[in-house]
Amino acid sequence: MLLDSASLYFRAFYGVPDTITAPDGTPVNAIRGFTDMVARLVSEHRPTRLVACLDLDWRPAFRVAALPSYKAHRVPGRPDTAPPGIPEVVPPGLAPQIPVLRELLAAAGIATAGAAGYEADDVIGTLAAAERTDPVIAVSGDRDLMQIVRDDPVPVRLLYAGRGLAKAELLGPAEVAVKYGLPANRAGTAYAELAMLRGDPSDGLPGVPGIGAKTAATLVGRFGSWTDLCAAVLDRTDRRLAPPIRAKLAAAAGYLAVVEPVVRVAVDAPVELDLPDLLPTAFTDSDRVAELTEQWALSGSVDRLAVALARR
Repeated sequence: MLLDSASLYFRAFYGVPDTITAPDGTPVNAIRGFTDMVARLVSEHRPTRLVACLDLDWRPAFRVAALPSYKAHRVPGRPDTAPPGIPEVVPPGLAPQIPVLRELLAAAGIATAGAAGYEADDVIGTLAAAERTDPVIAVSGDRDLMQIVRDDPVPVRLLYAGRGLAKAELLGPAEVAVKYGLPANRAGTAYAELAMLRGDPSDGLPGVPGIGAKTAATLVGRFGSWTDLCAAVLDRTDRRLAPPIRAKLAAAAGYLAVVEPVVRVAVDAPVELDLPDLLPTAFTDSDRVAELTEQWALSGSVDRLAVALARR
């Protein structure tokens, strides 16, 4: 099981009341919510291995170099000229909780992983691509990770928590294909191509003006690869593109030429784990867990995590 940590703790921060605080008044809603999510996931899915994946760079330089608008709207000041490397703006109530959460995970014996210069999606994509033994479930509210689903050599699924963990959908290639009208034999890669064409304002991806999700899905299904589609845009003899569609794609040729590495989840990031990914059945440093639990008033959530691990 691979957790998109930021996706989950941001969701916890906004979903759990900030009136839940430590004795000193510091909010602990994200810590409590995230810990409860992990407990629930362990109880329901019983993974033997688990990694909480981290954003070590939320706006990687290679993506910004290809497409300067990538997440630029999230940067204060001049987003049109924003350089990479600026720390992500984190709500004041959440910022002090993240180091505590990471310390709690370490004391519990739950591995975290990151890759310098890459996002958590890339960490998840790399670990999933490298797996040859166990089925994989990635957990995230980020649709971009739909592109990692596959059946071989091991099943890779996305537990998509876009509407919360209680309403999460377990998606594989068949489900992604049906959901977006994509070819089932390459649903993951096809989803990435659909996203390139459709765009995503939340990530600063403009997409191709005039090409919506349905038209994008039709185009992706008609061509066998991104390279094939881009070549057809330039080849006026290729009858698979109607003239009005070709005109829209041709007008966005500069964008089409650079967007692929921005949207594709990396599968070769230099991932480093802080601990072995084997999930323990009891906290590895129970004394430190007890100290953190008392200091930050985490007893209910930590107790639920302990029970989940013991029953795994």
